[in-house]
Amino acid sequence: MYRNILLFVFAVFVLAGCGPRTEPVDDTTDAPEAAMGMLVSEEQQAFFNNLARLCGQSFEGEQIYRSHHASGWEDEELIMHVAVCEATQIQIPFHVGEDRSRTWIFLVEDGMLRFRHDHRYPDGTPEEETLYGGYADDTGTAFVQHFPADDYTAELIEDGGGNLWTVKMDENMTTFTYRLERDGEKRLRVDFDLTMPL
Repeated sequence: MYRNILLFVFAVFVLAGCGPRTEPVDDTTDAPEAAMGMLVSEEQQAFFNNLARLCGQSFEGEQIYRSHHASGWEDEELIMHVAVCEATQIQIPFHVGEDRSRTWIFLVEDGMLRFRHDHRYPDGTPEEETLYGGYADDTGTAFVQHFPADDYTAELIEDGGGNLWTVKMDENMTTFTYRLERDGEKRLRVDFDLTMPL
């Protein structure tokens, strides 16, 4: 009887270690372990893991275009810092010249991938328009995700409900692209060179 109980317990432990596993669609084994296994979508998980591979590095960017609705950044130094990589968030401060107010945040919320823009004054207090963004839709891949504006953004920013952010890394991990459209109109694109960390 006692021997049978021991055999049963041993069998339970063996079977528990042999269950099905979900892997990202691309090999992202270099990503930090803490950033893995949180998202329902394999494509979004692979994207999150690929982004986490850049953690601790900074890259210089170039403005590709900016619409007439805002002043351009052609003469500004554009730097992204992949500063924080945790199981449920990746934070990327984005500096425009001397302006240090912007941080891009990728969050895992209830199995979904959310993209937010954190804007703060120099003393650390939030600006009036902050934390806008949206959840990734189902059209992304391991290297590109699309974030339509959420309800909060639509209420916060005039005409912001038409915003669509696209964040992309090419498959060779040589370029990181941040792009904004509003109602189909191109508003902003910045490309960062991943081959030359600062």
